[in-house]
Amino acid sequence: MTRIVTYVEMTDRTQLVPGVLVPGMALDAVAGDLSLVPELMARIGAPYQWRSARRSPQEWGVWFAEHPDRTCWLLTVADAPAGMVCYDLHPGADVEIRTFGLLPEYTGRGLGGHALTLAIRQGWELAPGVRRVWLHTSSEDNANALPNYHRRGFRTFKTEASFLPPPGRTPPRG
Repeated sequence: MTRIVTYVEMTDRTQLVPGVLVPGMALDAVAGDLSLVPELMARIGAPYQWRSARRSPQEWGVWFAEHPDRTCWLLTVADAPAGMVCYDLHPGADVEIRTFGLLPEYTGRGLGGHALTLAIRQGWELAPGVRRVWLHTSSEDNANALPNYHRRGFRTFKTEASFLPPPGRTPPRG
């Protein structure tokens, strides 16, 4: 099996093509107590076998500490948690959307376009002089992810392919 990782970017905020408005959807910073982040990210990533779905508490500690400018934001619909967005600030005024996803009970309901719109707008506002907002997705993610990114105005700037062994098998060593 081949895994394709696609990197997409937006180099100007005017490239954003907003999704259909979802009344009652909001994006709010998770400040102070980050205890809900691991549980929500585990639920978001479980259907796609994201690492966040199986991190230990110690691994979460490392994840939070590995990037000092990482911020997490909660997507809500009618004040109920619906998803998560995490950002990393990089040198050169680059903002990486490190994590973007909806909880399984919110996928397939037409919410992703507006959720991504909110995430992109916030990315442009995270620091003065942001020059680029970017992210990567995988062929193992939700099938609607990459088309949604392209519809919102992201363009692909790099793809990588890697071989994945079948479940339960290790790749040959050479």
